[in-house]
Amino acid sequence: MRVPPPENPRITCTIDPLGSHRLRLSFAKGMKYQEFTISEYHDFKELLVTTEGVSNRSADECEGIRKYLERNPGHSFAAYENEIMVGCALCGHDGRRGYLQHVMVRPEYRKKGIARALVEMCLDALAEVDIKKTHIDVFKTNDLANKYWEKNGWHLREDINRYSLNRSADENI
Repeated sequence: MRVPPPENPRITCTIDPLGSHRLRLSFAKGMKYQEFTISEYHDFKELLVTTEGVSNRSADECEGIRKYLERNPGHSFAAYENEIMVGCALCGHDGRRGYLQHVMVRPEYRKKGIARALVEMCLDALAEVDIKKTHIDVFKTNDLANKYWEKNGWHLREDINRYSLNRSADENI
């Protein structure tokens, strides 16, 4: 069940995407949730470079994000308050698995359910294309993010290693 992005203050939604659990979301007063599109790139980039623990790579330049959003339309979301992007979550899939990237909330807006709401909107979008398993990569040194994901029911994989191959001269791709 897809939950429409709320615009009314103090909306509480109950989401039960798999029929096996209930998750209550309380949306912060005055927060506007919307699909993240390339037209918000400058807001995204400002949030990206000011969020501690999140990487800012060459692939995060406008063209890379535009390609990502075009390949995964309707899967990424942003939260705004008074025309300021206070949070966002990029989301995509490969046809089998979903992937969250750059789930960020400004420090002064944390612990208000914004990240949870953004993630649930992403998971709902993935469910619409029958994606049931989703991954997120978190730097081992980002203690705050690691605690957040574990606290919210995500499981640290210790049975796999992720390897990367860079075929570019740009070490920061």
